[in-house]
Amino acid sequence: MTKALKPGTGVTWKSHGGVAKGKVLWKLTQPTEIKGHKVAASDDNPEYLVETDDGKRAAHKPGALRKR
Repeated sequence: MTKALKPGTGVTWKSHGGVAKGKVLWKLTQPTEIKGHKVAASDDNPEYLVETDDGKRAAHKPGALRKR
């Protein structure tokens, strides 16, 4: 995945339980914390906040996400 993803874009990613499906909420470009985990996002190293179809949220690097 090399192109920027827009909020609302449907994506998949590998998860410990197989393949997860969800959507992009927004692009993270500043360090933040999600569920007690630090996300080292920056302008040079962005990550995407995604939400599964079940409503769980996580941050992923662009290379881990695939458009559905």
